[in-house]
Amino acid sequence: MTITATSLSFSYGPKQALNDVNFTLEKGQFHALLGPNGAGKSTLFALITRLIALQNGDIKIDQQSIKTQPASAMKRIGVVFQQSTLDLDLTVQQNLLYHASLHGITTSTAKSRIKHELTRMDMMDRANEKIRSLNGGHRRRVEIARALLHEPEILLLDEPTVGLDPQTRRSLNAYVRKLCLEQNLTVLWATHLMEEIELTDPVILLHQGSVLINALASALVEQSGYQNLTDAFHHLTEKDDLGVNR
Repeated sequence: MTITATSLSFSYGPKQALNDVNFTLEKGQFHALLGPNGAGKSTLFALITRLIALQNGDIKIDQQSIKTQPASAMKRIGVVFQQSTLDLDLTVQQNLLYHASLHGITTSTAKSRIKHELTRMDMMDRANEKIRSLNGGHRRRVEIARALLHEPEILLLDEPTVGLDPQTRRSLNAYVRKLCLEQNLTVLWATHLMEEIELTDPVILLHQGSVLINALASALVEQSGYQNLTDAFHHLTEKDDLGVNR
């Protein structure tokens, strides 16, 4: 399952958030969407998920445009947003059952899928706990489980590890990578944390709304002339005191 973005541009009034963005996400791969805060990552996610309408350009899911075939395209996508959208006063299972009902999944099927997702996330023993009693890492696991209930072929994660401790960040990152291998899931993982990226990952580097680099992380490092991804990222996206890219 591929996603292809073509000539995407978007502005909030006079502010240009995205400018002629083009890329393709290949089936079954973990793709990293990198960029400093304000680079346009969240706007891109909002466009792919149709939270905001396209202004210019198109996004296709296996050649199905989200403009002309939105229902069919959206069925194939699971999303974990940066801000949690779980109901704090419902239990883990109640949150997941509610989400499943929105997708038209029968209760019996939903319960079976919920058990499967929570078991492989080592969360089944928390199924009847209220969300507000869970820590940040466990809440993120519930959100990933929720995003997978309708069995999507594409998983989008917008800064999914914000506010989590390093060990939990590594655990979630490793889990999502495992999904790519086991389920041939296409993943777009947005982050500004270089430790979440491997040199073999395809990377889309956004800066000020434009794609600076669309290549393997190793190529990004090589192009920058630096020795590691962190230094390469900062070199490519830093500004001088006047706000001009160096």
